Amino acid sequence: MKNWIIQYIKDKAVFFTLRRFFWLIIILTGLLIIFGVYQLEANQTLSNLRFRMDYHFWLFMVAGFLAQLIDGALGMAYGVSCSSMLIAFNVPPVISSASVHISEVFTTGASGLSHLRFKNVHRQLFMKLLIPGILGAAIGAFLLSKYFNGEWVKPFVSAYLMILGLLILRKAFFKPAKTGEKVKHIRRLALAGGFLDAIGGGGWGPVVVSNLIHQGANPKRTIGSANTAEFFIALVSSAVFISFVKITNWQPVIGILVGGLIAAPFAALFVKLIKPRPLMILVGFLITLISFYNIYKSIPAFEGLLSAIY
Repeated sequence: MKNWIIQYIKDKAVFFTLRRFFWLIIILTGLLIIFGVYQLEANQTLSNLRFRMDYHFWLFMVAGFLAQLIDGALGMAYGVSCSSMLIAFNVPPVISSASVHISEVFTTGASGLSHLRFKNVHRQLFMKLLIPGILGAAIGAFLLSKYFNGEWVKPFVSAYLMILGLLILRKAFFKPAKTGEKVKHIRRLALAGGFLDAIGGGGWGPVVVSNLIHQGANPKRTIGSANTAEFFIALVSSAVFISFVKITNWQPVIGILVGGLIAAPFAALFVKLIKPRPLMILVGFLITLISFYNIYKSIPAFEGLLSAIY
């Protein structure tokens, strides 16, 4: 049975050539846009959409710009950086996560094509990450959309993001294990990474990529495979959020998307100018401090949760 599953994964992995993946990205992104417009019409919110280019929009655009530069330099932390800043701007966690994942559909699609073009994708690893990651993301997005109170969940999301900030710091200060060793628990990591990514608006890279590299996986192939799989994670999360969350204010979505697209051409230059280790230390400290501040602001909501329970 196990040999049959391994052979099935290898056979399916051959399907993902650059040309097929390009058209798959175009088709799936187009379907998501059509589905989003349909949901807006069905919920009668298309005519009530609000979008203003006030100072909030520019703040969101700066957040997306900085997050994309960080992601370009580190290969991770786009979602964590955006989510931390959006929550600091009083954007509810469910809207924050939805905004991040909708924008990530475009950024991770381009990233996945680039990694395939430069042959950074290990196709068997990609397939092992894909299905558990999608499942975890769908469950996390559904729970956040339907059952988690936005104000009550905010301190927990902030605490999770603070932990991710500390993990980034750990990676900056401690060298990973030697490469070439056999990695373990790939599917479990993908399931947990997809779930936490949807709940917190970020974490796929710090949870999955950091753990695999720490175990000894090849960094280039790990980052390439994980970033390519992340397109599907973001796509599924976005579809679930659009289905269950009524987004009428699109400032956060468009702001971080535009900022990310502007920053994308400069990401490669940024990598040359800034060394990864100092940047990781800076980003880790910023995310940890912002999340700690968000936890402090969320104390009244946490007290309300305790009062409701007891």
